[in-house]
Amino acid sequence: STSLPEYFVVPSSLADQDLKLYSYSFIGRRMPLWSWNHPNGSALVRMANIKDVLQQRRIDQRICNAITRSHPLRSDIYKSDLDKCLPNIQEIQAAHIKLKQLCVNEPFDETEEKWLSSLENTRWLEYVR
Repeated sequence: STSLPEYFVVPSSLADQDLKLYSYSFIGRRMPLWSWNHPNGSALVRMANIKDVLQQRRIDQRICNAITRSHPLRSDIYKSDLDKCLPNIQEIQAAHIKLKQLCVNEPFDETEEKWLSSLENTRWLEYVR
């Protein structure tokens, strides 16, 4: 993948040939990327969607098992589909444009309540939170 760094951490229980084989299953060949580690053993792993719905469960299970085996405390994995709970880049950009328009074009001498509700309607604060 041209969008991944040259070097990145992968679970030791995944063989190189598995990584190469599985990489074709991910959108943009974006393999799971170990992004952050905490001293208590918690880790954050980012992973692109798997293209083939029929293979998705098998590949996902194989990679999750490898991550679990590599975890010092061997705790369960918590997975979250961020596509479902976070705004996409277009929504963030639209909110930013609305915020800029509000701050530049909207006269503040109108009631503060109207300005604050207009600010809320941009959704910018929700996305930043």
